[in-house]
Amino acid sequence: MNSFTAYLRQFGTAVRFLLLATVVLGLVYPAVVWGAGQLIAPSQANGSIVKVGDAPAASSLIAQSTEDGLDANWFHPRPSAVTWNPLTSSASNLGPNEPKLLEGITQLRQQVAQAEGVSEDQVPVDAVTASGSGLDPQISVAYAQLQVPRISKATGLSESDLLTLIKNRTTSALESLLGQEAVNVTLLNLDLAAKK
Repeated sequence: MNSFTAYLRQFGTAVRFLLLATVVLGLVYPAVVWGAGQLIAPSQANGSIVKVGDAPAASSLIAQSTEDGLDANWFHPRPSAVTWNPLTSSASNLGPNEPKLLEGITQLRQQVAQAEGVSEDQVPVDAVTASGSGLDPQISVAYAQLQVPRISKATGLSESDLLTLIKNRTTSALESLLGQEAVNVTLLNLDLAAKK
């Protein structure tokens, strides 16, 4: 009888601990983290949504497709390993010695060089390689500047206006956590849309 009583007491303790842990870790902790996010960084906590007027236009954290890179009116992002599907964010998982990766880079380099009217050796590496997530909105300043003549011709905007847009959207190495200067192509295209 004593062992059965001890068992019931242990079972009751386990159930109480389970209920307490469920309340604290399943309700209180998520509510505190959500509340702190809303107080400290509400934009980031809600997906870094950029609005045009009152309507949501895009997230500044995710690059937007430009019709498979064919639309001459916009700045093109890096290639995507997931064809711009945010539900399947991932890399291609192809290693540096993989022939398919090298073939794809060579083909993309030719396409970008042709679209931008430059030689293949002028194409920056980020124009032909996908990011780790396949959705990264950051491109190099060199890649953004490479696209200026094409966009100027397609839109009628002056190259100096486009270079000013790039300069305004360029983050410093410090802002990029000591990486390199970069341009958020999603925000840059929204600026371009407003300018057009």
